[in-house]
Amino acid sequence: MVLLGLGLYAFWQSGAKRAASTALTGAFSQPLAAPEGALAVYHLGHSLVGRDMPAMLAQLAEAAGIGAHRYDSQLGWGTSLREHYEPDLPINGFEAENDHPRYRDAEEALASGEYDAVVLTEMVEIKDAVKYHKSAQYLQRWAARARAGNPDVRLYLYETWHHVDDPEGWLTRLEGDLEHYWLGEILGPALAKEPATPIHVMPAGQVMAEFTRRAEAGEAGVAFSREDLFARREDGTLDTIHVNDLGAYLVALTHYAVLYHRDPRGLAHQLMRADGQAAVAPEAALAKLMQETVWDVVTKMPMTGLRRERG
Repeated sequence: MVLLGLGLYAFWQSGAKRAASTALTGAFSQPLAAPEGALAVYHLGHSLVGRDMPAMLAQLAEAAGIGAHRYDSQLGWGTSLREHYEPDLPINGFEAENDHPRYRDAEEALASGEYDAVVLTEMVEIKDAVKYHKSAQYLQRWAARARAGNPDVRLYLYETWHHVDDPEGWLTRLEGDLEHYWLGEILGPALAKEPATPIHVMPAGQVMAEFTRRAEAGEAGVAFSREDLFARREDGTLDTIHVNDLGAYLVALTHYAVLYHRDPRGLAHQLMRADGQAAVAPEAALAKLMQETVWDVVTKMPMTGLRRERG
């Protein structure tokens, strides 16, 4: 009986993986149309969304002449999609993370139908999210909730990153986790359950990886290390998971390119934080490499919804 049970499980698992793969292929077969104007965007997640990155995104849209980009969010500390969804589960850091003018209750926000795009992300460690928090199921639930409010809403799964000192290797994890976890364990199964509800990918982790490869190889002509994307604590030690202003700028560029289908090359790189203070700006050559890398990465990934670059 045990062997029979394992055999049935293996058969089911392989079938589920085939269904997930088929759903991914179908979801990304046709690019999205580029938006005609400024968007209203809702961010649901945690401190790897943060306050500064969405504020920088709004500034980029304005600097590009697109118009008044609007955004709101609900965040927590390492919060899973499940914890955001279930009212009886606590959201750690809720009061601190949402103590700003852009907070809006997630359920109310999506029910309003006022958002053109919703960007959802899962907690990290991503392995634990999949194992303990039913990531695919809750991504599907949040997508359904967003579609109920606005059937035309664009949905994105924001691929983040992990600790820069990960013992398996930071780049190694970024290279492998997208396919294995973000697509294979979360997005694919969610799409297989609701194939009529497409969800695209905001590939921030892939952008960070490719930019790091290029910058550490000296392509910007300035000294750079991957740790330069990450914040420092008050005692000067490295915060191995939270980005600094340079990291937030790189992620904001990624959101800009994917949401607006626009090349970010030539955009401003001296921006403000959400609190109105001037952000630390990347050197001009580094900003140029960031912008080039973003566009190279997102236009080569059909999962972003952009048309593939030719040549």
